[in-house]
Amino acid sequence: MTRTGYPLRPFLPADTLALRELFAASVEELTQEDYDEDQRAAWVAFAEDAEAFRERLEETTTIVIDVDREPAGFASLKDDSVLDMLYVHPYHAGSGIGSALCDALETLAKARGAAAITVEASETAVEFFEARDYTATQRNSVERFGEWLATTTMKKTLNDEPAERSEDGDDGEA
Repeated sequence: MTRTGYPLRPFLPADTLALRELFAASVEELTQEDYDEDQRAAWVAFAEDAEAFRERLEETTTIVIDVDREPAGFASLKDDSVLDMLYVHPYHAGSGIGSALCDALETLAKARGAAAITVEASETAVEFFEARDYTATQRNSVERFGEWLATTTMKKTLNDEPAERSEDGDDGEA
């Protein structure tokens, strides 16, 4: 169980189709303000090949949270220090599932010896990660099936000390 009470479980190959659907719904519905229809379609196309999507999930440490016996969110940790994927079903957005998944992967990364964790955050997710003390380190343009998507590389130091504030008192949150 996580601090929010959501039980975590490992990814199983049988989850592939449900997680593909969750991924597509999350991209289609939650990113509309930041990406146009063509960009979202290109992003979703990444998971059209079920076997390749399953392999990507199996190559990472992927965890799932179920609500009412259906996947409500999933996240993946790559190379013990990269938050590779974090998606929550739109129906469960804002319920704490994304935070529970992120908490779990940050704890796992730290336990595996990582001094920091990084993520390629979508425009939609930047504020979520900023609120978790991630700092933007680089802006990116990523090509997906002929469409360009803006992302931000973000990093969080994994220690027990509070994030440092700049001299002007700004803690980096927008």
